[in-house]
Amino acid sequence: MPLLQTQAISKSFGATRALREVSFEADSGRVLALIGENGAGKSTLMKVLSGAHLPDAGTMHLAGEPYRPTGPQDARKAGVAMIYQELNLAPDLSVADNVMLGCEMHALGWLNRRAQNRRVREALATLGYPDLDLQTPVNRLSVGMQQLVEVARALVMNARVIVFDEPTSSLTQNDVTRLFEVIRRLRESQRAVIYISHFLEEVREICDDYAVLRDGEVVGSGVLQDVDESQLVEMMVGRSVDELFPSVPHKMGEVVLKLDKLATPSLPIPADLELRRGEILGVAGLVGAGRTELLRAIFALDPVRQGTVQIAGQLSPHQPRARIRQGLGFVSEDRKGEGLAQIRSIEDNATLSRLQPYSTGGLLNLGKRRSAVDSWMKRLEVKALSTKQPIYALSGGNQQKVALARVLHQDADVLLLDEPTRGIDVGTKSQIYRLMGEQAAAGRAIIFVSSYLPELLAVSDRVAVMSRGRIREIRAAEDWTEETVMAISIRGSEADE
Repeated sequence: MPLLQTQAISKSFGATRALREVSFEADSGRVLALIGENGAGKSTLMKVLSGAHLPDAGTMHLAGEPYRPTGPQDARKAGVAMIYQELNLAPDLSVADNVMLGCEMHALGWLNRRAQNRRVREALATLGYPDLDLQTPVNRLSVGMQQLVEVARALVMNARVIVFDEPTSSLTQNDVTRLFEVIRRLRESQRAVIYISHFLEEVREICDDYAVLRDGEVVGSGVLQDVDESQLVEMMVGRSVDELFPSVPHKMGEVVLKLDKLATPSLPIPADLELRRGEILGVAGLVGAGRTELLRAIFALDPVRQGTVQIAGQLSPHQPRARIRQGLGFVSEDRKGEGLAQIRSIEDNATLSRLQPYSTGGLLNLGKRRSAVDSWMKRLEVKALSTKQPIYALSGGNQQKVALARVLHQDADVLLLDEPTRGIDVGTKSQIYRLMGEQAAAGRAIIFVSSYLPELLAVSDRVAVMSRGRIREIRAAEDWTEETVMAISIRGSEADE
């Protein structure tokens, strides 16, 4: 008998049918990959499983018993735990307090910390980390270790089904390795794990079974070893994707961006760099190598300590407004914190950096703007109810598409893209790679930061490798391999010890 079983689950929001008779099974001691494009219904399905949404129709069973949670706390008590991409921790509380949050052991108003610590240690030992300091505030832990704290909380709550939602999107490679070891331990303890990811190589490494969602329906499921990657992609997008990394011919021209010993508080080591029109420059490096700090320095988001930026041969004032006027567009890796205005509409976010086409005498032609934004949404396949929908109501991948729509609508000459494909499905990634190639063919220059080396090497013309805040080496993309990129990244760090 499956540990968790859904039968014909349906859910609608007004006229939008988010789930259509979804049925799948998750077995004890196995890892189920739940995959699909952005907007396919994965988030809605997880909210139904976690009790955040009640289904309109269908049934669920947990260990053979009817399962219909009335809220997240009810789901946790039944044994279903969610580990979200955005971690849900109290950063100033200790490891022990975070693990026991919501299930404290107490009598007459006093916490039994000895008993609590014993339970926390048991959970951490199950995950392979018995010696983690329980009194450390979680804000001092790496993102990977914070994720471990969330999993330990699920074990303390006696979770039988644990759902991981895009768990590796912000992790270093070492943290990914640790996470996979944790998931293997959960599998060995006969728990059912549901793993949501857009990285098919991760799915292949850690999962046993798969279920593919498309437009709110299950379009394929089974044992993972029985299908290849092209079959999974075709199920996800509903068509054959011949090229995961499409190539658009483009030629490099004159220098459009030049850094001369540029340094800021966040980028203390001066950087020299030249970027040409029609060029895609990839930037690789470990987390903390200075990739994001480099883009922030170029876009004037941090005060300058020394050096200059030239755009099209002209010195640029160190102000974001000036950089935008001179043709720079920036897509932040932190779309929630600084990349998008979460409470504003899609229309506002897509056009805020360039309102001139719709402004007359200080008044906006809202109809003209709406038509333009609607066109960009169709081009990038943003799935939303309307252009007026607030950003926070979109999935992470669709939010990222709106961030890209903004810089494209801005008609920027130089695109600074920081992890632009993070949290985006395989089919849409292919569209974005093609879009980048088309922008380069149109004479625009692109700096492309990514932690995913296959796309970086496949899409870029040149690749710069950073370590400890310094650009170590720049070569043509064909002169790099994943191994040499990692070797320079690590060797650069070790050389500075």
